[in-house]
Amino acid sequence: MTRILSRTDLISLLDPAACIKALREGFRQSREATVPGLRVRTDLPFPGTATALLPGLLPGIDAYTVKVNAKFPAARPALRGVICLHSGRDGELLALLDSATITAWRTGLAAALGTHELAADPEGGTVLGIIGAGAQAEQVLTGLRLLRHVAGLVVHDIDPARAHAFATRHGGQAVDSPAAVAAHADTVVLATWSRTPLLSLDATRPGQHFTTLGVDEPGKQELAGDLLADSLLVVDDRDLAGTSGVLTGTPLTATTLGEVLRGTRPGRTTPTQRTVYAPVGLPWQDLALSWLAHQEAEHHTIGLHVDFLADPSTSDATTR
Repeated sequence: MTRILSRTDLISLLDPAACIKALREGFRQSREATVPGLRVRTDLPFPGTATALLPGLLPGIDAYTVKVNAKFPAARPALRGVICLHSGRDGELLALLDSATITAWRTGLAAALGTHELAADPEGGTVLGIIGAGAQAEQVLTGLRLLRHVAGLVVHDIDPARAHAFATRHGGQAVDSPAAVAAHADTVVLATWSRTPLLSLDATRPGQHFTTLGVDEPGKQELAGDLLADSLLVVDDRDLAGTSGVLTGTPLTATTLGEVLRGTRPGRTTPTQRTVYAPVGLPWQDLALSWLAHQEAEHHTIGLHVDFLADPSTSDATTR
């Protein structure tokens, strides 16, 4: 039997604090996975792209994931797809999960974790800047508020109404440009589709941190090369960052967040150091949250139960 978990199901099952704990442990353990994660992306003859991430593997979890996404920037939501959770024992399809929800949660909460580990923590709390007020930014803010005190919030989006709504919803202030965000905030999160830099070195100041989430495909760029070169650069995976992320076609070198969390390489070393976290998103992160959701769904009997291999002679292969 396969459990189908919709967005509504997943929101009822997932706890942000538990997700952050699973992601932290995943970063520490992921280097022990025996099969590297792959990202396969192709353009389409439509206004979008198709992407697959596989296999999602973590030590201690006897299952793996395969994720298939459609990305259509003009759509709402822009990302749609499914995550297939398979048993590692016999390949049984344990669950089909809404990819948009899992991806937003794992991307945003992993970004919150990376941001917390690298950003300075000023006395009185962090003033957070958001550029791109979408689903991922929501989860970054949710996660960061679990990890530290966020004392202020400034928001910019190419859609001023969306920026205003985000700021109103979270007790912040909408501003009219990325530069205005950088001027007010000490920590900035960018989550856009931009293919031209939104911030360069001269728009920033020493000690600031930047998390750039819009670097998950070749050609996407939110931070200028001079800012990246002047900063401690941290990625989630060097190989994937070199083929589809911030390291593509550059001589830059980077630390990984796993190395920082394991203590094998340092993160921020001085209060005036600029830091950048630039993840592409990894298959094991899909597994970490999908496994949590599946375990909770089994415990609470949530989601549609379907037998894809049912005998045609049976009367009903679907249950709630």
